[in-house]
Amino acid sequence: MVVTRSEVGRPAAAYFRPARRLPSLVTVLALGYFAWVVFWPQSIPYQSLGPVGLFTQYLVDHHQTFLRNGSKGITDGRAQLLWFLQTFLFGIASLSILIAYRPKRQKQT
Repeated sequence: MVVTRSEVGRPAAAYFRPARRLPSLVTVLALGYFAWVVFWPQSIPYQSLGPVGLFTQYLVDHHQTFLRNGSKGITDGRAQLLWFLQTFLFGIASLSILIAYRPKRQKQT
């Protein structure tokens, strides 16, 4: 990684940007709804949810294997090993960038 002269004096806060609130909220709600559909489909008020409820009921009634396969996890040993290696290697690459970062110390007066 090449660090340009203008990046050397940047504060550490310039390297971190928090996620936007609306996309984060939509993601959390969607994941929560998906978990509800997969684990507790009998408790969903399908009629009260309008088109989303109808679509969800269709998925629950006709595509159980599609909804349930995500909760089984990876069962193939080779796929598990490859997933672990890929995650480890990309993680090390990201971590090496963080380790190499040395913020410029400000003089105390």
